[in-house]
Amino acid sequence: MNLDRNAIKAAIRAKVIELARALKMDASGIGDEDVIPATGLLDSTAILELVVWFEQAYDLPLRQDEINIDNLGSINAMTDFL
Repeated sequence: MNLDRNAIKAAIRAKVIELARALKMDASGIGDEDVIPATGLLDSTAILELVVWFEQAYDLPLRQDEINIDNLGSINAMTDFL
């Protein structure tokens, strides 16, 4: 998959911000290495929405064992996983 790393990060960040905004949270300051679940910006439903969006946006079906903090816990982790 030949994708621009900065574009991927920007898309993931935008989705996190969108999901957080729906929860009345401000995620505009989220860093690339921030562990998304640990920030408290997204609830469990929003995290699941993020994972589903990630699968669909990048046409990347995830196996159960791939859905973990190491692969999907931060913007950088998600980008690296691709």
